[in-house]
Formats: sequence, C-alpha cells, structure tokens
Amino acid sequence: MSSANLIRIALGAYLLIFFSYLLGPLVVMSLTAFNSSGFPSVSPWACFTFEWFGVLFEDKHIRDGLFYSVVIGIGTVILSVSMGLAASIVLTQVWPRFRSTYYTMIIAPILIPGVVLGISTLVFWDRVGRFLGVEDGSFLYGLFHNGIFLTILGQSSFIASYAMLVFVARLQRFDPGLTEAALDLGATHTQAFRKILLPFMRPAIASASVLAFLASFENYNTTTFTIIDYKTLTTVLAQKVRLGINPSISSLAFIIITLTVFAALIFEAVQRNKARKDAVRRGKLKTGDKGILPSFLRGNPAAIMLVLLSFVVIAMVGTAQSYSPEQCKIRVKEERQIEIQKRIDALKKARAEQQATEAAEAEAEIPAKPAPATSGAFGNVFAPDNLTTEEEEVDVAPEAGSGAFGNVFAPGNLSDEGAEAEEPPKPEAGSGAFGNVFDPGNLSGGD
Repeated sequence: MSSANLIRIALGAYLLIFFSYLLGPLVVMSLTAFNSSGFPSVSPWACFTFEWFGVLFEDKHIRDGLFYSVVIGIGTVILSVSMGLAASIVLTQVWPRFRSTYYTMIIAPILIPGVVLGISTLVFWDRVGRFLGVEDGSFLYGLFHNGIFLTILGQSSFIASYAMLVFVARLQRFDPGLTEAALDLGATHTQAFRKILLPFMRPAIASASVLAFLASFENYNTTTFTIIDYKTLTTVLAQKVRLGINPSISSLAFIIITLTVFAALIFEAVQRNKARKDAVRRGKLKTGDKGILPSFLRGNPAAIMLVLLSFVVIAMVGTAQSYSPEQCKIRVKEERQIEIQKRIDALKKARAEQQATEAAEAEAEIPAKPAPATSGAFGNVFAPDNLTTEEEEVDVAPEAGSGAFGNVFAPGNLSDEGAEAEEPPKPEAGSGAFGNVFDPGNLSGGD
C-alpha cells in the first residue's frame, strides 16, 4: 500500500473521529426527544413519541425565556455591531503608534470573566443612578434597574469585541483609495461611507450579526447577574437542570439544531446559486437544456439537501398529528411489570434457598455436653435446682443444731405458738471460774 493511500485512510479516520466527537452528543440528544421515557435516555428505548414537543410548547417558563432571549439578542446585535464597526474603522485610521494600544483596549473585554462583567455592570449603573440623584419610581431609576437594559449593555461590552474582529478581517481587503477617490469627486464622508464602505462591509455585518446573536442567546455567566426579575432561556434551563429535567429539553435542542441546519443550508444554497448565475453571466457556464430538476437545484447539493430536509420535517409534523403511542406505552408497562415480578420471585427464591442452607447448617452442628453439677470452684452453688419453686418439696431437711452456730438461727426459736421452748439447764452452784459469786440469791433481801 502506497504512502498516499495511508495518508487518505488516516485522514478519513481522523475526520470520522472528529465529527463523531463533535456531532455525537447532538445526535444522541435529538434521539432522546422521541423516546417516551420520563428521563432523557436512548437505552432502554421505550416508545417512539412526539409528546415531548407538546410539553415543550405548553411550558410557560420556556416560552417566556425564549421571548426575552430573542429580545435581548436583537438589542445586543444592534449595539454590539454598531460599536464593533465603529471600533474597526477607528483602528484603521488611528495613529500607527497608538494602534497596538488601542487594539489591546478593545480586545480586553474578551479576556475578562463573564461573572465580573455582570457584577460590574449591575454595580456601575446603580452608582450612575445614585450619582444623578434619580428617585425611586422615576423613569431613569426603572431603566437603570431594568434587567433587559442591563443585560444588553453587559453582553454588548464583550460581544462588540468579537464583532470588531470580524470587521477588521474584512477591512484588511478594503482599498482606501476608493474612499479617497469618492471624496476627491465631491462626495461627503457620509456618502462615501454609505455608498462605498458600507456595501463592501455588508457580508461582514451579516456574519457579525449572526455571531453576536448566537453569543447573546447562549450567554449565561453575565446574564445571570444582570437579568434581575426577567428570565432568559439559559437561566430557565439552568434552573430546570437543578430541579430535574425531562425530554422536553431534548425536543428544544432538536428544534434549535434543525433551525441551525436549515439556516446553514439556505445560506450555502443561496451562495452556490449566486455563483452559478455569475458564471452564466460571464459565459463560463452554459445553461444547457432544461431537465427534471429546477435550475436552482442543478449542481447545488445544498439546495437538494434543503428540499429533502423540508420534506422530512413536513412528514414529521403530519405524522405527529395522527400518531398515538398509548398502545405502545401500555405494552411497555405490562412488560416492565412482568420483569419486576420476575425479579421479585428470583429474590424470594434466593432468600428461601439461603434460609434452607442456614437451617441445614444449624442441624448439622453437634450440641455441646452440659458441664457436671459439681464442677467449678464453687461446686453446685449456682445449679438451677437450687432455685426450686414453692410447689417442689425439699428432699432433705437440715438437722437441728447443724452448722457452726448450732440451732441458734432455727425458725422454732421465734415461734409464739405450740409447745413452750425448752428452758436451758441451770448451771450448778459454784460452777465457773468465779464460783457462785454472781448467784442471784446473794442479793436477796430475805433470810
């Protein structure tokens, strides 16, 4: 295999990987808009449905956010394109030694984080209102604290720099001699700008307008601080992501992708048709015989793709009016219930097998022999038989006088009933170590 073929294969593989990485998430998100699952997912696939588009159109927050995003985008386009065009013209006419410094100052807002721009815009116009002494409830107070006004200013502060870069790239191909010739012929600066420079800058103005609108439409960092009481589409979507989303977000993404593809195909088809007409006018291309396809479709693949895509969209809209996924949903629900029941039965079976195994292991164990009653240091003092109940009879009665203290603790000693307790024998006279010195008779008052 030659090196040229290897290069082609490697380049093809690189392009395939690159576009898969670039367009893969968009394709997956578009597919989730047609899945009946309650959460955006492709697998497992439930039922094909168009219901999420209806959910999207019924969502008031998304409708309001989309409306305000378009309004802010239009205002940002007008302001940023105007500032960018003026900055680019000044850049081409400023003193050359000051040109680099001026260019750095114009580009600086791109390097500043959007959070800083949002907070600084909010604080700056609040301070301006206080400096001017505007009162609460006045027109200027409402203007300086209006979310749409502040968002347009905040976004235009850095989007104008992007527009200026587009205009500078276009002005590098402009011949200043055309303007000088118009001025020499008696035209004013306004006429020279309107009839010479502005037509030349028209393609750049269109490109800068599209860039500014898209940058404003998707901006979040600056908008979240300046929007105040209003909501744009990005802030609404961010709130929905925090609280939980459904495939209606995917349907919105599919609509935006479709509109973007339509716009790109329309632009490409118009440019190819214009180039074909210029070639025919110059005699470089013959019109030829009329065929089946219209003239604007001949040699214009973008126009052909645009027509095919239009038919697909029309067919989808027509199908959505009559298609109902209810039967499919019922079938999917029954299948899920059957699957859940199978899982429950499997868990019960596994638990029963585990319990049977544990019981078999318990029966297989050999019980330990009880220890003898008299074993241990304390004999059978803790034997269970010592705690007999009242109904059990005591087999052996203790002998009277047994123990170290005799029968001094015998229960009969405290008995008040029955026979009288036996009197202890009197000691004989003179017994003991002191004789009868303690004899009671010695203290007798008688004879």
